[in-house]
Amino acid sequence: MKTYLITGGAGFIGSSLTERLLNEGNNVIAIDNFCDFYSPKVKENNVKDFLNNKMYKLYRNDIRDKEALINIFEENKIDVVVHLAAMAGVRPSIENPVLYQEVNCMGTQNILEEMKSHNIFNLVMASSSSVYGNCKQVPFNEEMVVDYAISPYAATKKANEVMTHVYHKLFNMNVIMLRFFTVYGPKQRPDLAINKFTRLMLNGETIPMFGDGTTSRDYTYIDDIVDGIVKSCDYVENNKDVYEILNLGNSSPVSLKTMIDTIGKALEVTPNIQQLPMQPGDVDRTFADVSKAKKLIGYNPKTSFEQGIMNFTKWYKENKELYEI
Repeated sequence: MKTYLITGGAGFIGSSLTERLLNEGNNVIAIDNFCDFYSPKVKENNVKDFLNNKMYKLYRNDIRDKEALINIFEENKIDVVVHLAAMAGVRPSIENPVLYQEVNCMGTQNILEEMKSHNIFNLVMASSSSVYGNCKQVPFNEEMVVDYAISPYAATKKANEVMTHVYHKLFNMNVIMLRFFTVYGPKQRPDLAINKFTRLMLNGETIPMFGDGTTSRDYTYIDDIVDGIVKSCDYVENNKDVYEILNLGNSSPVSLKTMIDTIGKALEVTPNIQQLPMQPGDVDRTFADVSKAKKLIGYNPKTSFEQGIMNFTKWYKENKELYEI
């Protein structure tokens, strides 16, 4: 039995990871500020089944609040930190870059400082496929130069990779930075395309398609992502002098038009598409080379896009009241 601190613990990935860790008999300490980036009732639903579990503890705090973090770290004996809390999304980051800098960079700095002060040396943290920008070479591998971000969100994630390396070198922290590739599945955030398009199709509304539908994403099912996080946690605990960046993707890009059609097929609906111009900050494609993750931690994504969409749409129809606007 181990104790995991999960920041962003009430979010999509954080709550899914929590469920897995609790089911395996571990303690979970979750931090989340339940911000209104999307409806807090979604996050409340994500954690409601954990609240009576004696192995679970929830702190409703912001990672920018240093005093709150000091108290959390002093009150708990932590084996591994899984740092998922962040302001997410490419387009919103263009509108409010200062907020993204404050949360994603200064908030991360606060976490690193408390880890250092409390002699906690194992960190697994969320980066993003956004750091690759519009790299022409595919698939994207971890050795590629990623110095040319095209959104503030991507820039903050690259900055996090650099800062965690500083703490690895100076304070002997074991770190794995995970570049997630478009995560989807039950509990997915309502602002993301698969969730949004499912809602629109069920309501008989028009689907906004930015570009000609040929842009593509390497969609990765939530269970595969959670498995990669757990394997990364095991790796940092059982090895020394660790600093690694790993892609967690499905290594099978799907075009925007195919994504829309796949959702339509699962819902037995014909999508009504409105084609719109490309949006600033959007990349043309993402495509993960996951060979390093397979070799290092035994990562092995198993869920096909078609099966993942079937799973998601079934879950969505059972929980659609959460997303009624």
